[in-house]
Amino acid sequence: MNIYIGNLSFSTTGDDLKNMFAEFGEVQEAKVVSDLHTKRSKGFGFVEMPSNSEADQAIKSLNGKFVDGRNIKVNPADPGGKRKGGSSFKRRF
Repeated sequence: MNIYIGNLSFSTTGDDLKNMFAEFGEVQEAKVVSDLHTKRSKGFGFVEMPSNSEADQAIKSLNGKFVDGRNIKVNPADPGGKRKGGSSFKRRF
């Protein structure tokens, strides 16, 4: 299961996320998203856990937890990145 982690401290690293989630089971990948130009964290990241039951337990336990001065948000990631609602932008050819 792919898990979204938001409201991270800008000092949080992928290794920090991996260690945080490893308490609940196997972590395949953990990454913090950073700006391409500045290389600074954008304050969110993703963790991939192969076991859905372990991932669910991690989500329940870590959502709202106070980490590095912030209450983090932990949810299942939106597969495919589909946004709700339609766009009013229409491309003309």
